[in-house]
Amino acid sequence: EERWHDSKEWWRSAVLNTARMGWFSSDRTIREYAGDIWKALD
Repeated sequence: EERWHDSKEWWRSAVLNTARMGWFSSDRTIREYAGDIWKALD
């Protein structure tokens, strides 16, 4: 892919992808488990 050859564009893309990622599925799973099973509150 052309982006690999342009380091500035590659870094820009990597940072934007990371920023737009949202919650990790493991974070969400643990939070839901704690709420559903243990009735833990934030």
